[in-house]
Amino acid sequence: MEEKERREELPPVNFSMFVLSLNTSALVHLGELPDPHTQEKKKNLPLAKQTIDILDMLKEKTRGNLTREEEKLLDSILYELRMIFLRVSGQ
Repeated sequence: MEEKERREELPPVNFSMFVLSLNTSALVHLGELPDPHTQEKKKNLPLAKQTIDILDMLKEKTRGNLTREEEKLLDSILYELRMIFLRVSGQ
């Protein structure tokens, strides 16, 4: 498959897709999803926390500039990631 064809298959880049991408990354670092390269589930809590902090920073920096759906998505993802972090870190 040519590079141009692969690019055309990707979903459009928008704020929600960016947030979902960070969510997936955090879930991999939390050991909830397998690493796409190794297919192994491994925890890396410092990277998980950093990704959650990045999402929290985005929430603060974009306050008042998001659609209601984007805001709900970000709030929901942050809540879920924080709950998972607490569970897997034993806090």
